Amino acid sequence: MVNIKENEKLSVMNHSCAHLLAQAVKHLYPDALFWVGPVIEEGFYYDIDLNGKTLTMEDLEPIEKEMKKLAKDGKRIIREEISREEALAKFKDDPYKIDLINNMGDDTVISCYTQGDFTDLCRGPHVESVKELKNFKLLKVSGAYWKNDAKNHMLQRIYGICFDTKEALEEHLKALEEAKERDHRKIGKDLGIFMTHELVGPGFPLWLPNGSIIRRELENYILEKERKLGYNHVYTPCIASTDLYKTSGHWDHYQENMFPVMKIDTEEYVLRPMNCPHHMLIYKNELHSYKDLPIRIGELAPDFRYEASGAVCGLERVRAMCQNDAHLFVRPDQIEEEFKKVVDLILDVYKDFNMNNYQFRLSLRDPLDKEKYFPDDEMWNKAEDRLRKVLNDVGVPYFEAVGEAAFYGPKLDVEVKTAIGHEITLSTCQLDFLLPERFDLTYVDSDGSKKRPVVLHRAILGTLDRFTAFLLEETKGVLPLWLAPIQVNIIPVNNEYHGKYAEEIKNKLASLDFRVSLDNREEKLGYRLRESVVKKIPVTIIIGQKEVDEGIISYRNYGTTDTISLKIEEFIDYLTNLRTNKK
Repeated sequence: MVNIKENEKLSVMNHSCAHLLAQAVKHLYPDALFWVGPVIEEGFYYDIDLNGKTLTMEDLEPIEKEMKKLAKDGKRIIREEISREEALAKFKDDPYKIDLINNMGDDTVISCYTQGDFTDLCRGPHVESVKELKNFKLLKVSGAYWKNDAKNHMLQRIYGICFDTKEALEEHLKALEEAKERDHRKIGKDLGIFMTHELVGPGFPLWLPNGSIIRRELENYILEKERKLGYNHVYTPCIASTDLYKTSGHWDHYQENMFPVMKIDTEEYVLRPMNCPHHMLIYKNELHSYKDLPIRIGELAPDFRYEASGAVCGLERVRAMCQNDAHLFVRPDQIEEEFKKVVDLILDVYKDFNMNNYQFRLSLRDPLDKEKYFPDDEMWNKAEDRLRKVLNDVGVPYFEAVGEAAFYGPKLDVEVKTAIGHEITLSTCQLDFLLPERFDLTYVDSDGSKKRPVVLHRAILGTLDRFTAFLLEETKGVLPLWLAPIQVNIIPVNNEYHGKYAEEIKNKLASLDFRVSLDNREEKLGYRLRESVVKKIPVTIIIGQKEVDEGIISYRNYGTTDTISLKIEEFIDYLTNLRTNKK
């Protein structure tokens, strides 16, 4: 979908359309006051004070109707520059505009735009006439705190989008409908994968039986891959003393993302936001020789991070997550080799999941930011140069992003864009010279001296929550057989005559560890077949008299009405091949 902010013409149109929206709202709600109406990637919005009234989607239709009437009228949009005193006088009855004016710099050029009977404070630019704003659509309405501060009162935020042609608008709206169908929150509800509840709280999803199957399969998949690569897996507690994070440096650099401290007697504890401090202590638990390195410690670890209520999103952005985490303790001469292995593993996993639309980002520190990043120029320059060298040697295309590094070191992030337009990070690999120093980690080198290891922090699936969300949106919930909660659905045409054979097939497949359901309800065959499609079950078996008489299997794959008949042994071989090859 188009990024409005990156298109100068559409950006101007959408900003102008925000004013058209405000004018229409003013006609329908004369007491309305307006905060700001910026252009965003998805179009525009305007924050509006309607004196306590809460808008619904049904309220958008009459507003659209009024906007179209105004656009047809075709008033010119006239710009006027005014002094601060004139601005304060013109908007004296509008506390929102007065606030904006009072926060402008002394050298700010103040301008306003007028279209017919509506004048708004704005720096522009705008289109010449409202008649250019015919192809728009109001998309949704929500609440928004004034200045995005939860301590302030709630405004009504109306979102919309505007295009230069009717065809472009229709194409975009079609893409939005497609995105809605891909939204993992809808798919998760429809397929019984996860739920949320206000009694549990925002950002704390509950994985339902179907979701737990998907998650368990993902866990088994990545654990097997890591074991084959020499990872040793551990379990560590979800809570730790605040002293642990003071030692690691997270207390100074990450505390705002942690949940509040819990006090027990004289001790202070906190839910962990990450696992690296725990793994540092596991490494330190034993004496290590240079010959032991690299040491790879992995964990599927529950972590907890405070996210604002408005930021949480289904499984994509949560407050309680399960991280596919690992820390690789390496000698300095092993950095490039181990980092390359991590990149190779990322590419291998993405190939298994048929993922192609992603990009690598080299996240660097901002050398001017002395608050966020640990102050050691030599360490940072060395770490960033090492990562650049590996990426250039491997030949992976990447772009650099200043100010996106972790506080302790640079990192490689894999960026994807979700079906609903969110840019998120899935996989990451971070290079760290700092934490080994803070935890006084050592190994005995070949000459008998003690040396510092270097640590690679890496997460391949990222969090299982976010990876599942992305996977559901990429596949529209049509998961490959090995991941699908129900792999095979068996439907006897007539349960009285065909039910016994269907039950035998179910038991046979279940004994081979396939996930099978039997739909022997007294419903019409067509209805049950449609139900199997709605549930996105990969394979549906249909058992009629021919199948009973000949002892065969007739099945359909999801997405096709073609029926294929096989002997039971051949069918089992077919299913086994799909499962083994992750199809």
